Amino acid sequence: MNADASIVSPAAPQATPAVCLIHARARLPADAGPATLGAKAWNLARMAALGLPVPPAFVLGTAWCADPAALAPTHWQAALAQLEQLSRLRFGDPRHPLLLSVRSGAPVSMPGMMETLLNIGLTEATLPGLIRVSGHPRLAWDAYRRLIAAYGEIVAGIDARHFEADLDAARGEADERSLDFADLRNLAARHLDTYRREAGEDFPQSAPVQFEQAIRAVFASWRSDKARTYRQLHGLSHDMGTAVTVQAMVFGNAGGLSGAGVGFTRDPSSGEPRPWVDFLFNAQGEDVVSGRRNALGHEELAAVAPQVWEALLDAADRLEQAFGDMQDFEFTVEAGRLYLLQTRSGKRTPLAAARIALDLYAEGRIDAERARERTAGLDADTRPALRATARRGRSIGGGFRSSPSTRGAASSPGCAWKPRRIPRRGLPSSRAERSLAPQRPAA
Repeated sequence: MNADASIVSPAAPQATPAVCLIHARARLPADAGPATLGAKAWNLARMAALGLPVPPAFVLGTAWCADPAALAPTHWQAALAQLEQLSRLRFGDPRHPLLLSVRSGAPVSMPGMMETLLNIGLTEATLPGLIRVSGHPRLAWDAYRRLIAAYGEIVAGIDARHFEADLDAARGEADERSLDFADLRNLAARHLDTYRREAGEDFPQSAPVQFEQAIRAVFASWRSDKARTYRQLHGLSHDMGTAVTVQAMVFGNAGGLSGAGVGFTRDPSSGEPRPWVDFLFNAQGEDVVSGRRNALGHEELAAVAPQVWEALLDAADRLEQAFGDMQDFEFTVEAGRLYLLQTRSGKRTPLAAARIALDLYAEGRIDAERARERTAGLDADTRPALRATARRGRSIGGGFRSSPSTRGAASSPGCAWKPRRIPRRGLPSSRAERSLAPQRPAA
């Protein structure tokens, strides 16, 4: 893959914000960036430009957020047609349906504050086509019942507890993964009844209607109480706006070697140079982040799907090389194939921040100035551990622990001495710290 984002001119005056495509055969526009595309879509475009496996997408830029009512289907029709060509599926088609995810994405990360809708375009008419294309009835009915519940909560404003009660009644004490396609078909029927009862109308069976209402709901989530409170607490501007990223669906609930996960390219607690992953087989991303199910670690993923794990290791390495930092990423595996859905700089403990900065510097992925910036704010409790880490050689050697080449006996059994405190005056105590210490200008 080469660089892969391009601008599709909307059917409106030039002053109207553009719609940006993210796919494998287009060029990244020179004026695009997080401020206009949102951080999520911007990083998707960067990952696709690296040749990483990213499902094709388009983004409705942040400028639309100021006046979402001005946005009409004519503005995204050309981009949607491109997604249909790339996926060889058609949105709303009863035989080969394209399903979409509709996600928020502000210029800065606001985790969990805005909305996402998956499986958009699944209706009574397109569901048989999904079964035909996938060969997987359980996948189709699982995706349908998820769409009804999510759409009911986010778009129609139905209390999620009504749909959770339906699920509890269907599964009893069992894990929902044990439900077969007939159980899920019955659950979808329950959800349709719940939707009709609580919303006072039927669940929409038009793919275009679902899509337009999903876009408007995601834009509206920028102005929700929780999103506004988050921005106030973090000193973020209410004028930034969110973008809306529309992406071809990939299915982690397709059974077999399918699943969804989140991960870090390095351990966010210790900074150890190995990926840290939470993964669920036969699941969609919401299952992982909701906490409703106990996720598996990287050991289980590596054991069951070693090829996927190797692909994930390669992707993590390329992400760090390109972004110059430890990454927090989301991914889906469909039938043994890895897809990356998001990446951003990961949060970490102070000790992990120190180790990651020194390791990335030792590996040549960042320069000394950047490493100094990332370790400058460490508190007094973290610096001794950092000095010990550097003295043992772990951060200098790219993550290894040094060991003595031989051992010898002491030449004296000991001596008495009186300790005297000598102030260090902030001087660096290790070779790694000395290499990162500010250099005095020449006289």
